[in-house]
Amino acid sequence: MGKKLMFVSGGARSGKSSFVENWASENGKNVLFIATAERSDEEMNQRIDSHIKSRQESWKTIEAPLNISKYINDSHNIFDTVIVDCINLLSSNALLKLSKDSNQKESDDAILFQIEDLLNIYNKSSATWLVVTNEVGMGLVPPYKLGRLFRDSLGRANQKLAQLADEVIFMVSGIPLYIKK
Repeated sequence: MGKKLMFVSGGARSGKSSFVENWASENGKNVLFIATAERSDEEMNQRIDSHIKSRQESWKTIEAPLNISKYINDSHNIFDTVIVDCINLLSSNALLKLSKDSNQKESDDAILFQIEDLLNIYNKSSATWLVVTNEVGMGLVPPYKLGRLFRDSLGRANQKLAQLADEVIFMVSGIPLYIKK
């Protein structure tokens, strides 16, 4: 198994996380799981802890809500498989750090900075990376500014990652559709 970037997109609860975790279980020997969710309240703490307990004990989990490279040093090279779950939470975390009167350029810059940070650490790695995101281009236009900023910036981030990825998988109801292979 050589280095590659696998980009997995789809709607909420479409099976993205299950797909990448199953892939890593079948193909990875040393797996690093990078979780981008923030522990914001008790319910979120329970969700995160439940997810960690459901993963294989041999996997290492790093919680990195922003600036993934700050949480990873050269030790990431001991891993042959890296899961990043997920870009939409990473993007949301970046957007929520901006002022309420931010514009689209500021939103794009903040989120694309996170993508560049991820790509920089990926480029230094020899592992296969499985990067999960939500597809945001198939829904309605959000009725509020923050939602529109998020949708447009995440859409741009997803396009960038899909262009650079070796494989792009779109999940529908638990079924993977290979868009790019």
